[in-house]
Amino acid sequence: MHPIVVVLLDGLGDRAHDVLEGRTANEAASTPNLDALCARGSSGVLYAVGPGRAPSSEVAHWSILGYGADEFPGRAVFEAVGRGQQVSPRDVFSYAALRPAERRDGAWWLTGRPDPARDADEAERLVARCAAIDVGGFAFRLTHVWRGEAVLRVSGGAHDAVTDSDVFFRDRHPMLRPQALVPQAEPTARAAEEWTREVMRRLEGERFNVITLKWWGRPRLVPSFLERHGVGGAFIGESAFLRGLGAYVGLEPVEEPEGDDAVADLRRRLVRVRKRLAGGDTFVFVHHKATDAAGHTKDPNVKRDTIARLDDALGELPTDRAVVCVTGDHATPASPEVIHSGDPVPFVVAGQGVRRDGVTEFGELTCARGILGQLRGPDVMPVLLNAADRPLFLGSRPTPFAGADGYPALLEPLTS
Repeated sequence: MHPIVVVLLDGLGDRAHDVLEGRTANEAASTPNLDALCARGSSGVLYAVGPGRAPSSEVAHWSILGYGADEFPGRAVFEAVGRGQQVSPRDVFSYAALRPAERRDGAWWLTGRPDPARDADEAERLVARCAAIDVGGFAFRLTHVWRGEAVLRVSGGAHDAVTDSDVFFRDRHPMLRPQALVPQAEPTARAAEEWTREVMRRLEGERFNVITLKWWGRPRLVPSFLERHGVGGAFIGESAFLRGLGAYVGLEPVEEPEGDDAVADLRRRLVRVRKRLAGGDTFVFVHHKATDAAGHTKDPNVKRDTIARLDDALGELPTDRAVVCVTGDHATPASPEVIHSGDPVPFVVAGQGVRRDGVTEFGELTCARGILGQLRGPDVMPVLLNAADRPLFLGSRPTPFAGADGYPALLEPLTS
């Protein structure tokens, strides 16, 4: 049996661009190391939540790691866990953001956000002004995390099925009214609306005068990654919410920052991977943000060049000692007016014993011709476990956990 390494390049998928002669950034980039990985492994394309569906990173990661939508606790919970906060199913969580807004056309339109360098102290002071508000029988408590962003904990029997007031776009839409998704959430939604109005009263006259809410959720009891898949180890990345997601399922969070040198950042991650494997980890997940950031520039050439530069570091993948997968969570196309899209993401796995399928070039069209075909998020862990000689023999029931793919619980011998 072999350990498993996943190198996930955030937002890796793309759309074809005229400026790249009808190719995606992956297809246009010079990627000799990724091409060589394809040539000695098996390829396909990945739709984390299905064709045409454009997931957020947390939704895509949750699916790729083998967890269902009914188990999803919400990104705000991951934000809290990733920052060391204790969470409980008794509380509901939302992610709060201090924003400037102006009155226009009968609504409050969001016009920006605090600058992390210039406005940090002011933003923290304004959030503190709204830290404790009781309304509708619920206790709303804010914990500032950075640049006016905070985790909101709602206690007192709140419901998490509430829509966002934050529209996510910077200046395209006005702030929204929280609404209940189910009748039981109506009291919470109305309390969230009144809380928002009270915040605006407390911030009246300030440069930053509203606090938006998004990513509502509640902790849910789920099997650990080890219980579900029979392998365990680490989640390496910078984003607090993704490290929180990993910690939530029992993967040890390993913080690895990203700076101006994306290649050096990736090389440091791969050094960490080898150390974790040497220490006995059977699963190591690596998250890298640079490809997503390149897609958000909306310049196809920037994304192509970023992928080409990262390829230099990918010659150091530990295929000598692990089954290694390189893929992405979703597409962040370098196209105007699109944040994420439901386009396919290249997927390749290689290592000892992995079959060569004839694909020799990395990219959406070429990988789609591979033996793995079109995968969805829930397919990823079974494919990797199978490649690592760790497949679940269906028909047996090795663990008490629904959907488990592994054998984590062993009967210890009796001692005299």
